[in-house]
Formats: sequence, C-alpha cells, structure tokens
Amino acid sequence: MLFLSHMLLLYPTLAPNSQWLGPVVTRFATDKKELWLTIDDGPADDTHSLLDLFDRRDVRATFFVKGVLAAERPDDIRAIVARGHSVANHSHTHPSATFWCLLPSRIASEIVRCNEVLTTLTGTSPRWFRAPVGHKNLFVHVVLKHARMRLIGWTARGFDAVISDPRHVLGHMLPHVKPRAILVLHQGRAHSLRVIEHVVVALQERGYSFVVPDDDALRNTNR
Repeated sequence: MLFLSHMLLLYPTLAPNSQWLGPVVTRFATDKKELWLTIDDGPADDTHSLLDLFDRRDVRATFFVKGVLAAERPDDIRAIVARGHSVANHSHTHPSATFWCLLPSRIASEIVRCNEVLTTLTGTSPRWFRAPVGHKNLFVHVVLKHARMRLIGWTARGFDAVISDPRHVLGHMLPHVKPRAILVLHQGRAHSLRVIEHVVVALQERGYSFVVPDDDALRNTNR
C-alpha cells in the first residue's frame, strides 16, 4: 500500500498533462484548422532568426522563457512582443531535475521572479506558466491561483530537446497534431531553428495555421 500511495503521488507530479493536482491546459477552442505553437527555454541566440522565420511564414507563437535569461536578454523579449508574439513564464532558473520536489517557497520564487522580470520588460503580467519538463507538484497550482495564472501543457511534442533530426521530431508530433492542438518545441540548441522551420513548413503544407489563442479559448479537456 505504501508503494501504491507513492506511485499515486508521483504519477500526477511527473506526468505533464495529468489533471489530478489541478487543471492543465492541453488544447484550445477553434472552428478552424489552427495550432498553437509554443517555444520553450529561451530567449537564446536564435531568437531573432526564429522571429524572421515566423515573419516569413506568417506564424504567431508564444515563447515560454526562463526569467534569468530574459533578464540577460531584454531586447529579445521586447522584440518578441513587438513582432506580434507573446511571452510566458517557464520558471526563473528552470530547475528541471528538481522542480517536481521543491518546497512551496522555492516554487513560488521560481514563478514570481520570472513574472517580475517579464512584467518589467513588457508592462504586462504573464498569464501562462509551463513547468520545467512539464513536471509539477502539490504547490504549483496554489501559487498559480494566487498569481491568476494558468498551467499550460501540450497536445504534441517532438522531443527536440534531445532529438536533432527534423524528420524524427515531426514524426513524433504528427500522430497528435489536429486542430486545437498545442505544440511544444525548443530553442537554443544548434538544431532548433532547422527543426522548427521543418515542422512549421510541413504543417502549413497540411493546411494548418499558427495562432496565439485568447485566454477564454483554453481548455483542459479534449472538447
């Protein structure tokens, strides 16, 4: 029984889209063939190249950024917003190995400090948070409720944080891509720009467009 109780606690903590500990947005409402492209882990050296790509391809995206990097690269954050995209909170220092087991004070610090940086740079308090690696614990939703934020998961991911071949990344994503889907890709790797361009072009050729949904369109169910 002790093992079972531990597993019941670990599953919603480590399963990115589990709703057991609180709502996780995994889709958005739309009547069109639209997708929400989200980019994690920036800002980075490839930010402006990504923005140029998105301009060429008429893509709108949300960048889930690390607060410590945003503070170091304020011009990147301002450029993201100025060019029609949105920025959101991906924690301050991105403690990917330990976020799931941090104490409440550290969870709050990771979220609040990133919010402070982004609010200073953009003039707007972030509405959305994505936990490092999608992990969470009992305390995340408490902090988010106080900050009036929502936890954003995903519908499709390509594991491009570790896979560099664009075709393999796309192959992982395609079975889960459908209208209303939230896609997660990453920036800051040597292959990131190449991978993101390949995925964007391939999905546009399949008739999809990329938008940033309104907050009231976000859903934590498949409906």
